[in-house]
Formats: sequence, structure tokens, C-alpha cells
Amino acid sequence: MTMYTPLLSQDGEDDAQENSHPWQEEEDEEEVLWSLENMESTKLLGEGKKIYDDPETREEKVKYPSSVFFIIGNEFCERFSYYGMKAILTLYLHYQLHYSEDDSTVIYHVWSMLCYFTPVLGAILADTVLGRFRTIFYISIVYVLGNSVLSLAAIPPIFPDLGPKIVISLIGLFLIALGTGGIKPCVSAFGGDQFVLPQQERQLTQFFSIFYFSINAGSLISTFLTPVLRDDVQCFGDDCYALAFGVPAVLMFVALFLFLAGYSMYTIKPPEGNIVLRVGSCIMHALQQKVRSNQEKEHWLDYADDKFEKQLILDVKVLLKILLLYIPLPFFWALFDQQGSRWTFQATRMDGELGGWTLKPDQMQVVNPFFILLLIPVFDSFIYPVLARCNLLKRQLPRIFTGGVLAGVAFLVSGFLELKLETTYPVPVKSGETRISFINGLPCNVNLGVPWKDQDITLSNLEEHVFKSIEMNNTSEDLDVTLNFETPCGNVNRIDRSTINVSEETAHVVLITADSNIAKMVNINTPDDIEKSGTGLPKLRMLFNIEMVPFNSSVLLQGKTEKYKFYIEETEQGYISGTDFQEVEPDSYEVFMPVSIDTYADEASGTFDVKLGGVYNFFVQKSLDDDAGNETSVKLYEVTPANSVHMLWLIPQYFIITVSEVMFSITGLEFSFTQAPSSMKSVLQAAWLLTVSFGNLIVVIIAEAKFFKRQALEFFLFAVLMFVDMIVFAVLAASYKYVDEIAEDNRLRGVDSEKQGKVNEGYSDETKF
Repeated sequence: MTMYTPLLSQDGEDDAQENSHPWQEEEDEEEVLWSLENMESTKLLGEGKKIYDDPETREEKVKYPSSVFFIIGNEFCERFSYYGMKAILTLYLHYQLHYSEDDSTVIYHVWSMLCYFTPVLGAILADTVLGRFRTIFYISIVYVLGNSVLSLAAIPPIFPDLGPKIVISLIGLFLIALGTGGIKPCVSAFGGDQFVLPQQERQLTQFFSIFYFSINAGSLISTFLTPVLRDDVQCFGDDCYALAFGVPAVLMFVALFLFLAGYSMYTIKPPEGNIVLRVGSCIMHALQQKVRSNQEKEHWLDYADDKFEKQLILDVKVLLKILLLYIPLPFFWALFDQQGSRWTFQATRMDGELGGWTLKPDQMQVVNPFFILLLIPVFDSFIYPVLARCNLLKRQLPRIFTGGVLAGVAFLVSGFLELKLETTYPVPVKSGETRISFINGLPCNVNLGVPWKDQDITLSNLEEHVFKSIEMNNTSEDLDVTLNFETPCGNVNRIDRSTINVSEETAHVVLITADSNIAKMVNINTPDDIEKSGTGLPKLRMLFNIEMVPFNSSVLLQGKTEKYKFYIEETEQGYISGTDFQEVEPDSYEVFMPVSIDTYADEASGTFDVKLGGVYNFFVQKSLDDDAGNETSVKLYEVTPANSVHMLWLIPQYFIITVSEVMFSITGLEFSFTQAPSSMKSVLQAAWLLTVSFGNLIVVIIAEAKFFKRQALEFFLFAVLMFVDMIVFAVLAASYKYVDEIAEDNRLRGVDSEKQGKVNEGYSDETKF
């Protein structure tokens, strides 16, 4: 999961400064900076000399704000709601709303893009109009409404038609994007408002550690639990998306309740003006004045000095140097956020069997927050110190570069894994071709003569033969097929010839069986669906030749935990026909024949096993030989092989992408914090969230362009583009000077650092992420 950025807007001013403007220079000196773990509390004096305050002296008179526990509980529930819903979203779009994988990917990333664009609007709303408390409250209501709308859309009896269901679902997603994005920049900043600074700097650092832990804990639990609710609970005869979306909706309501419960304890500050708008105004004014003015100035931003104070202009100059380095960053998020789309679809085509338990495709996303919680202390306490002793990756920009390269490596790994998976995919029926599967249901061997093959094919009882590629001259043709068998063949009389109508790009199933003792070949009206299930579950249907059983009765499949009914409905083909495919749990099933519409035989007529990703026909047939008794035959036929590559092979690419997140995302935030002027931190954090938004836009563009039909080639394309992107980043970073380097140059030249831009009080040589 992505690093949740605290304090997206300026906050934490001293109580005496609450009603003043955050861009005023005298107030910048006491601005509360976004706290980083393991950073010692510092203060810079006028001479540039650093001293360390005594935390014990500063903290003894200030009580720890108990109100923050309501904020942490609110954040846990909100993140549970967001990541739980997000984990199953692509499968819902694909399987319930019937979008293709490409279209589901596009919708998922457009939605993610909105989720990371709306925080800018939320920050502006909080800082200029409503304040943080009211912004969180009002937008949380929108958030709860969005979750509720999405949950209702997933209930089939309420929206049985696909069209309204799609519209209502998309409205719910839009409201959720407004909600999660609108409160994202406010919750952590509101938590920071509860502390008195500088007396409680240490407690503020601890708060953000617990706050970040609550984010990952909510993500970890919900990403594991929500797929279980979706798949293991059946409602309305299908996967229970209504419950899987409903539980996050309830948690979001709980989040709102917890937030309101602490109202009487909160420190609530009024809106103070938004620095993002002020920076934008400064830049626009400078550009306009440069066009109008004939006067030459050292820097184009200096043209804004007629309206904006010099300090703001100096800070914006520093800001733009950092934003230049942000230009290549969106591509990282284009790769990272595909964990919830392309990688989830990749998992649906893999085997998740773990002993007696089945790992679900959307549960693989739980690996990322798990590794995040594990790797952050490992990197901080071990890996970075060891690399520092070797004089490697001591600075932030090389770490960001390394993280970006590792993201490309993760997609190389996913591409090679996809190449392996391609060997398990069904071979599609091409244009100008057809496919026919013959199944011999007669109680004797038969010789089958087909026009596209010189020699006859011999099939024993219940044997199948598949012609996977038969060339056709027209889109539809009648094929003459001869059938010979030795008599006696049970109760069946001889037939010499039959005509089968076939269509191109279709997988036909032809039953060789008998009706009223007359042998016949029946081309089942519903052809085979050779594609694997979008959810990764087995697909199964029944072929049957049953008499003396009433229509609308059903054959019962009883597994260890689930049971399914396959109904015998009246069709033009009578009692020799087939059902539609339905998804079932991977299991071993016993087959019980109907005695009447509502009752079944006491003893099973047969058993078979189905596995993840497989597509199957099972054939149920009455006895065609009186001498052999009335025993019903049951046989399973594999249409498409089951998944054979295990889902745990996804762990290497998840591990690499998580390591890249630690080095890229967390270090990137540290870099932004330590290098930015103190007045520009909210602008940089808004820009950081926008890089995530634009990253999702890149995925949408590439997915819509459909450069490749093979998913492996698209993964390789993303990897190559990421490597090129990091080369561009390295070129830009090579000329960048860190604030300590600038300060040292200024010291040697005898120049006051403050004249070069506002001093970043958060910078320290000892800063750790």
C-alpha cells in the first residue's frame, strides 16, 4: 500500500498564531513540521546554530491529548473500508458488471486516479472554507453514502438489470473517491492539531508511528477478510459482493461515529488560508507579468515581486527545483497500483490450493501491507546502516532511483511468470476454424468417420475425442459424419450417417448417444466455453441424456462444504441436452440423481474432482443396456486444464515491489520534507499525491491503447519504460544540490542562507526515514 502522507496542509502553529496567515515569515519559524520517526527534536537559532531541547522539561506540563485515540480509531476503520472494498473491485467490475479485463483495469485506475486527485480539493476546502473538523465530518457523510450505494448496487433483487446496476455502482465509486480523497489530507493533520508544540514533539512523532501502523493494520485485515466474505459466503445464488461491500460500509459508518465521539475533546482550529492556492497565484502572476513587462530580471518568478513578498518568491523557486524531480515519479505509481488490477487478474489464473484451504486471488494483495510492516524497521535498523558503512545509498535520491529500478525488476518477474502461465491458457478457436468434441455415450465401441480426416476414429464407451482445429470455408457449415458400431450394442440400433451444423470460432460438443433405442449424434445447443473463470474458480456444466425424470428437476452435486444444483430444463433437444456453465468451489463432489423435483436418490451415482481454473463438462446418462441394469453413468471431461502454477509464485514480485515502495515512496516523502522550505511542505505533499493520480492515468492510457494482446508483453513494456524513466530521473537528480550542500557553499562564500530561501528547520544531518 502507498505511504499515507500526514500533514498535507500547514498545521501545528502555536496557539497565539492560530488566526494568522501561514505564509507570513514570522510565523514560519514556529511552523510545526511533519514529524519523521527517529528524528530528534531540534531548533535552529538565529546564528544557524543547532541546539537540542530537553524533552522532559518541555513535556512535563502538557497532558497527552486523549482525543487522538478517536482519530486513530477513525483512521483504522476508514482504511479497513477503503482497502477492503478496493481488494475486490476489479473482480466485481469484471464478473458482476461484465466488463472485460482491459475495461475493468481502466475503470479501476480511473477511480484510483480520482482518489488521489481529490485530496488537493479536500485540502483547499479545509484550509480556506470549512476547517479540518468540518471537512472530515461533511465529506465522511459522502463517503458513507458512497459505500452504501455500492453495497445496494451489488444486491441482485434490488437491481436485477445490468444497466441500472452499472450506473448505480459507478455513482457509488465516484462518491467513495470524493470521500476518501477529501478526508485524506485532513485526518493526519487534524491529529497533529491536538498536540502543543514544541512541548510535545516526541508525542507527535509517536502519534504518527501509531497512525501509520493503524493504516497498515486496517489494510492488512480487510485485504484478507473481504475476499473471504465475497467468495466463501453465498447470497442470492452467487458470490456475496453485497456483504463484501457492506462490511466496509459499516466500518466507514463506525469511523464516522468514532470521529464524532471525540468532539468535546478536540482542538479545532479555524481555516487559515491555503498555501497551494497562493503558490499557484504567484506563479500565474509571474508568468503574466513576464509577458507584459520589457524589464529584464534574474529569474522569471521575480516578476511577481510587485504583488507577492520576496520570501514567498524565494520559497517558490526552491519548490520548483524539487518539483522538477517529481516529473518522472508518476510512472512508479503506474506500476505499483497494478497490484489491484493486472496482478489480481494474473492471480485468478493460478492455483491457490494450500492443503485443505484455498487462497483467493484478491487475497494476494495482503502480501504488500504485510511486507511493509516487516520491512520498514528492517531497512531502518539494519539495511540502510549496513549500506552506509559501505558508502552506498546514503542519500535520498540514489535510494529513490534504486526503488524505481526495483519496480521495473518486479514487472520483469511478473512478465516471466506470465510467460509460464501462458502454457496453461486455453487455445482460442481462431477465425475460419471450429472445434468439435465427440463423446461416446453408447455402451460399445464406435467408429467415427469425419470429412476432414482420412481414417476413422474409434471411441470406447464414455471416451472423448477433441478436434481442436478444423478449417472452414464459411462461417457456418453442415458436416456429414458417419457412425459405425458392432451389434449388439446394448439396446441401441444402428445409424449410418448424421449431419452436424458447426460455426467458426466455436467449440462444439457432440454427444453420441441414443433416444428410444435409436443411435443419434446431438450437437449440444450451448457450445463449450473454453475460457477460464474471471474469479479463478472452476467452471462446470452438465451434459445429460436422462428419461423418466420430470423437467425442472435437478441433479445435485454435494461437496464437503458446498452443494450445487444443475437443472434439467425442457429444450428443443428434449432430454438430450446441456446446462449453462456455473462456477463452483474446487472440491470433490458426489452426484445424486433426482427422484422427483424436490427429492434425490440416497446413493450417489458417481464422484469427481474439480480444481481451480479448470473448465469441465460432466456427462450424466441413463443406462442404454438392459442387461447391465439401470445404473446411471457419470463421467467428467476436461475442457480447459486447471491452473497448475501456484499462486505463491507471485510472492517474489510482491516482495520486490514492496522493497521498491520502501526505498521510493517513503524515501521520497523524506526527501520532500527535508529539502522543502518550511512554508512549502503542504504544496509538495499535494504534488506527491498528484504523482499517484497521474501514475494511474498512465495505466489507463496504456491499457486503452492495447499495444499487445499478450499480457506478458505489456508487463515487459512497463518494465522497460520504468527503466527509461529512472534514467531520466538520474539525469535530473545529478545536478540537484541538497540543502546542506547549499548551506555549506553559502557558508564558504559568506552568504546568509536565509537570503537564498526559507531555512528548512526540519533538516538534520542525523535525519532517518
